[in-house]
Amino acid sequence: MIGYRLRRLLLALTTLVAAVSLNSAPAAAATLSMRGADISSVQRSLDLGAKYYNASGTAADPLDILAAAGVNYVRLRIWNNPPSGYNNKAKVLAYARTVKAKGLRLMIDFHYSDTWADPGKQYKPAAWASHGIGQLQTDVYNYTYDICNSLKAQGTTPDSVQIGNEINVGMLWNDGRVVNNDFTNLSLLLKAGYNATKACNSGTQVIIHTANADNLDHARWFYDGIRAKGVPWDITALSYYCMWHGSQSTLYNVITDTRTRYGKPVIVAETAYPFTSANADSEGNAIGGTAPCSGYPATWAGQATNFTHVQNTARNAGAIGVFYWEPTWYAIAGNGWDPANMNGTGNQWDNMATFDWTGHVNPGIKWTP
Repeated sequence: MIGYRLRRLLLALTTLVAAVSLNSAPAAAATLSMRGADISSVQRSLDLGAKYYNASGTAADPLDILAAAGVNYVRLRIWNNPPSGYNNKAKVLAYARTVKAKGLRLMIDFHYSDTWADPGKQYKPAAWASHGIGQLQTDVYNYTYDICNSLKAQGTTPDSVQIGNEINVGMLWNDGRVVNNDFTNLSLLLKAGYNATKACNSGTQVIIHTANADNLDHARWFYDGIRAKGVPWDITALSYYCMWHGSQSTLYNVITDTRTRYGKPVIVAETAYPFTSANADSEGNAIGGTAPCSGYPATWAGQATNFTHVQNTARNAGAIGVFYWEPTWYAIAGNGWDPANMNGTGNQWDNMATFDWTGHVNPGIKWTP
């Protein structure tokens, strides 16, 4: 009887240990291996004569300045057929050569649109406007494969790609929009993008990106939804802007939960903070105020401290990367917000760049492992 009970006890303990091991969080990452910057606007700025200056006040290539500050990864958005031509296939291919020549890694951010795609808008590109979900799957596959393969052919294979940008409730609306919690159509599009990427290059990592760092329930709703439909992906990506997404304690919880719940690495694909409350042009700033988030004044020191704290939070939660969004997009006349009217619009981000309005870098901004 004692032997039987002992065996039962040992079996129960073994089962408990196995369950704890299965559900325990993997150890938090020791370093941020993906230290990134989205500099999608920089080609236009340089073409218009923008100058960039390092911390010593010496003019230099913005990529060299960023690399010296710790950047090892560049993110470039791609639009299908933007009116301005910037961020199209030809421009992305050209700048990818520059990025790779500097020894930096490359992420391609597919918006699948001719213009901005974000949680509030996911417009189909004009060429796909009349296409239904069946044709859109083919469109996404062919377009994704073509861009990836063209980059590969010139020796600049992307290290990672995003299938959609901030797709909180889907992409390629309305066909790919999540309605009544139905992820079917979105899952078909995401699978098409994943399969195209892997057919191009099996080593390229596929990222699924939302702006759901604000709320654990939102993040679970989305990623549970696509997982239930069998969508494969390699890296989970979140946008985090404290003025929109709240406290860094929430960011920590969302990163930790998504990392453990889905068993995939997590990155903060976008973050930024203003260095001034002033405005450089006629276009209103996206973020105003002298301290948009408590404890962080809109100064160079406040901007640098905020970015350091976001990196620390992400690292402590086990994330593997943090990307600053558009650090090089300072106020340059002609590099406006609207891709259909770049000359006639200003820059809503001129106070959020890590370069001031004369192109001098914030010396306190560092990307750290």
